[in-house]
Parts: sequence; C-alpha cells; structure tokens
Amino acid sequence: MKNVIIVIALFISSINSVKAQEKTVEKFSLIVQMSGFDSDKGKVFVAVYNKKKDFLENLYKGGTSIITDKKATFKFENLEKGEYAVSIFHDENGNNKMDTNFLGIPKEDYGCSNGAKAFLGPPKYDDAKFQLTKNKSIDIKI
Repeated sequence: MKNVIIVIALFISSINSVKAQEKTVEKFSLIVQMSGFDSDKGKVFVAVYNKKKDFLENLYKGGTSIITDKKATFKFENLEKGEYAVSIFHDENGNNKMDTNFLGIPKEDYGCSNGAKAFLGPPKYDDAKFQLTKNKSIDIKI
C-alpha cells in the first residue's frame, strides 16, 4: 500500500511538471537596425505589428530611439513566436507624429521591414511580414 501511494504521488508530481512546462511560452528579442537618415535631428518611432488588420494603424509594441551618425537601433523584448511586421518613421521636427501633406502623403522619411514600399497607398503588411522563430535582427533603410 505504501508503494502505491508513492507511485501516485510521483505520477501527480510529473503531471504538474508537464503542465507547468506547457504554460511556459518561449520569448524572443527583435533588434531593428535603421540607417539612411538625412540627419540626426529628432528621433525615430519604431512599431511592431502582429496582425494584418492592425498594420500601420494599431501597433502591438513600439518605442523611440535617438539617431546617431544617421543610424539608430531599437530592441523589442519578450515577443512570442509568430508573424510580425515593423514600420519606422523619422520624426525630424520632434512633434511626435508623422507629418503628411494635404493628400496624406508622408513628408517625413519612413521604412518597413523587408523593404516594403508604398505603391498607390501605404506599404502592405504582406510585403513587410516575417516569421520570428528565434532571436532576430533586421535592417531597415530609410
């Protein structure tokens, strides 16, 4: 009887251990290296998106970075494995928004992951998306 109780206790312990491992989600970092800025004035806004419908509208995570020698770097932490896209813009005048002309065309430099370009509208998520399956570094040139 004593052996049966020990076996049951070990079994329950191993089940709890497996459940705890299942709840652990692996997290990754994404380093965004940016270049091609016209000046070191202002700052660069960096946004990562994890849904096509939110692209360029509702960021998943974001931040800002200073520009030095016409280059900048930003690091996202704790991203889960999945599909993402990144956009950046140079807020050269420091007003915390992307300035556009009367047609809505950006007056400040911008860029997206994979070099996604605007064509008859903003860059497309499908052109900017990539898979994050490990720690990764991407380059975006303005």
